[in-house]
Amino acid sequence: MQRRVLGLGAVLASVTVTVIGLAGCGSSDSGTSGSTSSNGDKTTTVKVGVIPIVDVAPLYLGQRKGFFDSRGITLEMVSAQGGAAIIPGVVSGQFQFGFSNTTSLMVAQVKGVPVKSVANGAASNGRIGADVTGVVVRKDSPIKTAKDLAGRTVAVNTLQNIGDTTVRESVRRAGGDPAEVKFVEIAFDQMPAAVDGGRVDAAWMGEPAQTIAKAQGARVVASPFAETDPRLTVATYFTSTRLTQQNPGLVRKFTEAMAESLRYASDHPDEARQVLTTYTKISGDVLKRLTLPSWPPDVDMASLDKLASLGEKDGLFGEKKPDLDALFS
Repeated sequence: MQRRVLGLGAVLASVTVTVIGLAGCGSSDSGTSGSTSSNGDKTTTVKVGVIPIVDVAPLYLGQRKGFFDSRGITLEMVSAQGGAAIIPGVVSGQFQFGFSNTTSLMVAQVKGVPVKSVANGAASNGRIGADVTGVVVRKDSPIKTAKDLAGRTVAVNTLQNIGDTTVRESVRRAGGDPAEVKFVEIAFDQMPAAVDGGRVDAAWMGEPAQTIAKAQGARVVASPFAETDPRLTVATYFTSTRLTQQNPGLVRKFTEAMAESLRYASDHPDEARQVLTTYTKISGDVLKRLTLPSWPPDVDMASLDKLASLGEKDGLFGEKKPDLDALFS
């Protein structure tokens, strides 16, 4: 039975209530905890909400290489299903930083949720047919191109995010009607079985789910990220605007450490691939074959303009428009 859960709009409605509650209580706790290391330097432990996918490998690699420790930051990663689930945790102070797709952050901003992107996360590698995400179908599926997804059920990890937005664009570009695509939520790690078992007609998969599905004979019929923009900024690390005001030094150090981590991962893809074994169950042939994203240190604002326009076209933002400069600059 296909599993349906609340979309991002409902989640963010609860976030708005939480924000109002925090303001009413006059909360000023940044949620961080401090300690002193053996050499006398003060360290700060911060929690980061992440999705256990390939995209966040630089964060774990930066932790391993000491890029955060050298700046007095001790990381604690907490896994979630998607960016829509991480946003409420960051706003409430459960996490100090989080990883989210850029569409979810835009939707949050126009709904008045106080978030601020502080570091790049991941980008499309620009290769159609070999990007870090793809729409995957069973090998005997009659679906041949993105146009054929119209009238079909497609799984995404969370609704109203970058997945369904870019899948619609792939369908639109292929000559199909994006309004006829039916989206359902399924966690990435459950998607290969859902496609293979016929629970859904197709699934928009990240890695390693995409590689696992292809090993079972599945086919990629669309590469929504690369087809939307070959330089598409897919996700970023973000925090609450409250933390940027109360502890700008911590935010600056996290941003610097993350930029160094992204550069290192880009220059050392084999190490980035190997660090996946520390926070996922990926190993063997899947580890060798999976596709890596691009990890530029800076966001691509032109691609975000395009993504925002698609969100407007799909009615994600209501009457407001996201302020990209305020959110991502």
